[in-house]
Amino acid sequence: MAARVGLTTERLTRAGAELADEVGFEQVTVSELARRFDVKVASLYSHLKNSHDLKTRIALLALEELADRAAEALAGRAGKDALTAFANVYRDYAREHPGRYAATQFRLAPEAALASAGVRHAQMTRAILRGYDLPEPEQTHAVRMLGSVFHGYVSLELGGGFSHSAPDPQETWSRIVDALDALLRNWPTP
Repeated sequence: MAARVGLTTERLTRAGAELADEVGFEQVTVSELARRFDVKVASLYSHLKNSHDLKTRIALLALEELADRAAEALAGRAGKDALTAFANVYRDYAREHPGRYAATQFRLAPEAALASAGVRHAQMTRAILRGYDLPEPEQTHAVRMLGSVFHGYVSLELGGGFSHSAPDPQETWSRIVDALDALLRNWPTP
């Protein structure tokens, strides 16, 4: 039956990513995916080991998609322009693909993490920081800060945390990026 519907690991991963965007990453399982394709769960096990394997594949796909978008947005940009483009890519991706964005936070096995596009994310963040002349270990602190701020804001926004009060969340987002730029230009020395 699996051959009849043309199931492949890639097709299942993409369908799992779509499912994550619809119902939430935590709700994605091999059985739910089997229901989507109207096949028996057992027919998916020739392509996927289990739900953890499926979630890992969705996470790797999401990291790749996000890295590709970020690389495209950063091309030819530096300084605040690069910081803004990078921040907006993360926020836009999370708003367009909330389940996939959640997947980017999935804890990967160390070898999978090292082979993932997560490495590209860190490299791009460090490339932005070179425009601010931050030495090590300050770059590492700044990478962690940016990731925390972007993820924290996006998570609160996706959860509806800013939908009941003024000002508009976009205005706050712009002010946060302005503040991050000012902080990076005036990074405190230890």
